[in-house]
Amino acid sequence: MKKYLLLICMMALVHLAFASDLRSFSTHQINKDSVIVEFGRSGKVVIIVENKEDFEKLKMMNINEIIASLDLQENEDTGELTIVELKKKDGSSKEIVRVRENGGETEVNIGKMRVYVDENGENTRVKIESGDKKDKDPVFRTYFNTDIGISNYLTPSGSFPTSENPYAVKGWGSWNIGLNWMAAQRISKGFYWNFGLGFQWYNFKFENRDYQATRGLGGISFDQRNDVDGFKSKISASYITAMTLLELDFGKMNDKGRKGLRLAAGPYVGYRLGGQSKFVYRELDGSGRKKDKQNTGLYLTNFRYGLRGEVGVGRVTFFTTYDMNELFQDGKGPALNPITFGIIF
Repeated sequence: MKKYLLLICMMALVHLAFASDLRSFSTHQINKDSVIVEFGRSGKVVIIVENKEDFEKLKMMNINEIIASLDLQENEDTGELTIVELKKKDGSSKEIVRVRENGGETEVNIGKMRVYVDENGENTRVKIESGDKKDKDPVFRTYFNTDIGISNYLTPSGSFPTSENPYAVKGWGSWNIGLNWMAAQRISKGFYWNFGLGFQWYNFKFENRDYQATRGLGGISFDQRNDVDGFKSKISASYITAMTLLELDFGKMNDKGRKGLRLAAGPYVGYRLGGQSKFVYRELDGSGRKKDKQNTGLYLTNFRYGLRGEVGVGRVTFFTTYDMNELFQDGKGPALNPITFGIIF
């Protein structure tokens, strides 16, 4: 199999080497007589001969003798063979074809192309990769992502509010949505500095749907509505947020691409754009749904700041955020620190 791969390499050499590096050869080399063997639509093998005697010897040789005449020297440390080099006018050389064998596996690198052959199984597998693709791990890149998570908050004791509290949150329906424009700067292999700007929407859906968050004179209050049949009650807030994170990608560090573990953490800061409470109810006599919205934003903290963490495996990435500031202004509502858990798309 190796011999046939070497023949393929020689055929591809014209396109890869002579198209880009022949200009560096001296003029007298180009003008020599040559034998051109064409195959397929555009493939060529070029053999330069000195005289008629050399041509006659070439006709008597077969492919095995041509390969044997290369007299390849193997690197004992790496197991690699360099079979073709281009010599330039300045005396330097450029490696064009390199072969590496490991048991039943053979890898041939032709310029920016890679041919991989696996003969370990019952069937021979051949894989060809082109190096003309863009760098899979650029030094700097920008991208857009979306956060979808569940919101809640912690009391000063570090626990979630229980159902006996009127502001206790119902998990399903307390959504946190984030739209983020991000940029990533590669510091070293697998180590990145990420930063971005985005919009976040908090929704805290109350478990006790008969309680309505209203704007009182001295702060926000949670009033039980016995005069109607409560259907849904919540508080929402929106923020513009800037964040920065340091990321470790163990898959990139170990040359495994997206198959490794990814960890990222860093601070964020945001400014509130709006906030309101919404109470959806029905009249006791059986009327349709009605909505009561109030601007409760003046009792919400204008600035938010905290820590964000991310954990990813493969194409799935989870995130969590924790606001180190309280949701409500000091003395205007219960002491609650928002926290979210979710997934990044």
